[in-house]
Amino acid sequence: MSPGRDALPNVLVFSGSDPSGGAGMQADMTAIAALGAHALTVPTALTVQDNVSVFAVHPVAPELVRHQAQVLIDRFRIDAVKLGIVGNRANAEVIAALIAALRARQPSLPVVFDPVLANGKGDTLSADNAVAALEPLYALATVITPNLNEADRLCGAQTGAQEQAAMLQRRGCLHVLLKGGHGPQQQDVINRWFGPDGAGESWRWPRLPDEFHGSGCTLASALAARLAHGDAMRDAIAAAQTYCQHALETAYAIAPGQLIPNRIIPFLKAAG
Repeated sequence: MSPGRDALPNVLVFSGSDPSGGAGMQADMTAIAALGAHALTVPTALTVQDNVSVFAVHPVAPELVRHQAQVLIDRFRIDAVKLGIVGNRANAEVIAALIAALRARQPSLPVVFDPVLANGKGDTLSADNAVAALEPLYALATVITPNLNEADRLCGAQTGAQEQAAMLQRRGCLHVLLKGGHGPQQQDVINRWFGPDGAGESWRWPRLPDEFHGSGCTLASALAARLAHGDAMRDAIAAAQTYCQHALETAYAIAPGQLIPNRIIPFLKAAG
């Protein structure tokens, strides 16, 4: 590093590649950069998708996932980890082992787990059973960020938000951010944070009229970036939501279908 240059915090990202540029790794990289951190990226799957549908998911070989990540871990300081789609159970097991080894030397390393099961249309994003594939990752998550549909699939649709959060915490997730954007079409979106020892808070945001491609990736990556900067969990969640709301309010179209969150310009305007 050149004298006088500050190092950015690094976020190690495991996620799938979205050729449309709207979600997945492409969204992660942009959001992390906008929040002043650097993304170290390990693709877990190559997807065939546009801004409406997923046509195919091709998981990357587990050994290649491990090799890519290990080179990065050996070379760079890791300040946070962001988990998106894993592609299959074998990749989840490899990622879990890598994070466990990182935690052995960095016990407080924040891990943001976005349990992506499907796109907004409902197309699956795993070559295996999407729910079962995620099981090795719960115990390693500092914070898990399911939307209401994902929480129903992970915990059962007959349980309420508090019970779902408690269930995820029993699996090992210290913090749960339950997102309301994909829930019943109420006037506002309500996001609820459940932390340890009764900590928690809720935030209310105006529901926007459009549908968005990669909104969950945007929020989770922004959260990982703020945690990499050393923010406390409550402050990181609040900042990530503010950023994500700006990105959605100024989203743009690339074709008919879901809009693309504007991950760079709104943050710069807000910061200015």
